[in-house]
Amino acid sequence: MSTLEQGSVVIRGVGIGRATTVGPVLRMPEPVADPVDRPSTLDVDAEQARAAASLAATAAQLRERGEAAGGTAAEVLDALAMMAEDPALAADVQHRTADGATAEYAIFAAMGAFREMLQSLGGYLGERAGDLDDVARRAIAHLQGLPTPGVPVSDTPFVLVARDLAPADTATLDLDLVLALVTTDGGPTSHTAILAREKGITAVVGAADAARLSDGDIVLVDAENGTVELDPAQERIDLALQRTQTLEAIRAQSSGPGRLADGHPMPLLANIGSADSAREAAARGAEGVGLFRTEVLFLAAESAPSVEQQQRHYAEAFAHFPGQKVVVRALDAGADKPLAFLTDQHEENPALGRRGLRALIAHEEVLRDQLTALARAAADSDAEVQVMAPMVSTAEEARWFRDLAHELGLPVAGVMVEVPSCAIMADHVVPAADFVSIGTNDLTQYVFAADRLLGTVAQFQDPWHPAVLRLIEQVGRAGAEHDVPVGICGEAAADPRLAVVLVGLGATSLSMSPSAIADVRAELAQHSLDDARRLAALAVSAESAEAARSAVADALIP
Repeated sequence: MSTLEQGSVVIRGVGIGRATTVGPVLRMPEPVADPVDRPSTLDVDAEQARAAASLAATAAQLRERGEAAGGTAAEVLDALAMMAEDPALAADVQHRTADGATAEYAIFAAMGAFREMLQSLGGYLGERAGDLDDVARRAIAHLQGLPTPGVPVSDTPFVLVARDLAPADTATLDLDLVLALVTTDGGPTSHTAILAREKGITAVVGAADAARLSDGDIVLVDAENGTVELDPAQERIDLALQRTQTLEAIRAQSSGPGRLADGHPMPLLANIGSADSAREAAARGAEGVGLFRTEVLFLAAESAPSVEQQQRHYAEAFAHFPGQKVVVRALDAGADKPLAFLTDQHEENPALGRRGLRALIAHEEVLRDQLTALARAAADSDAEVQVMAPMVSTAEEARWFRDLAHELGLPVAGVMVEVPSCAIMADHVVPAADFVSIGTNDLTQYVFAADRLLGTVAQFQDPWHPAVLRLIEQVGRAGAEHDVPVGICGEAAADPRLAVVLVGLGATSLSMSPSAIADVRAELAQHSLDDARRLAALAVSAESAEAARSAVADALIP
């Protein structure tokens, strides 16, 4: 914590969005109590039937919530439902009930073992380990006839404070009542952050000191600055709310293609993962797709989907963007997204192992099938389909991927810049690709050797840091020199002020969560290209992320 001059206590975290709101705190209630390990009084068949029915009901409930929420939330909750239906989990539960455990304890213990396994993998799956606790609690509550765990009930608006929110809760929040979210755990790419950003909820995550807040405390949540101010002075509240009203007015007046104040075009694209999210992105005014993640189709499969299956899946998404660019990322498996048919098992450090393009090179048939499916779907579509390779490290890899994509009928093939070596060698990598796209999430984590999904090191996951910005600048300079487009497709592009800086560093397009497009469009419209370059120079010359952010903010003060 820190203290303002007037005495208000300020809690710091990572802000999601740029809005500011004020209201009373309401804390998330304690979860369902952990069941006790005691012998069952029922026979084995009865306990196993109870367990199976509870897990099935939990999966159905999660999918029902997902369908109601739509978008990314539907994908997240469907993934949770799949966890509840996992055959290995069911087998473990059956084994425990056969040994005399109650259905409640069998589910609790089996989920615990599953969670430990995911935590050992780290990365994306490590972050999902906490989601298993929510699945278990929902199943246990169903068994005990208790209300489903969730957000507290209130008749008046409130600021929700929690350790973290389960995806099922974040996806179905009542936006008329929840003014803002504040979590003590999680990072900027946790499910809570992703869903809050998508739904346009003011949020500050990873604010550890928020654990000290109590029900009824009045707080001012400033997402743009990542702060939660306790008992703010009235003048602070007035200024913050006035700023939010100004931003909303600017956003309401902003429409059409992205462009700077001097007319310089800056295409605003969307990050999607399915046909459903493509539909939503189109509805929110995306000018195309800068990142189509294809992992969903593969992660749910025990073997690689057929060319025909993939073709149908891709075609559904392409249909929402006739005449517009759709950039598809080739399968990014490994590390936090292991696939039995593609990646190595039991790597000592999977985040630094065979992932992304490395895994695809080792199993070229999987990549060839995917590129073939994309080429066929593109041929039947009016979308301008492009493809890019994930986790490229060298110019040689970039050239190999580009040539293979061309051979299989995809005329525009680029690479993602996520590995520092790729950015450092941009003068060689960029000419070996038709375009490049910078994935700021992974680039930042590798620059700082800090897992981007681990809350305990969330303070390092800040793309405002000059160490990251200088690498982006190198790539932007190489792109301009070789006339190769340079896109940004990490979460950094969703930060309106940082988006301006990225343009100043040489970005030629920005791709983000669809909900961020309006704010970014409005911010870009206030600055010329010269302004953007001036702000970028200030950020790059700073010594820290906080200093870079402050330098840009100070320069924007009239």
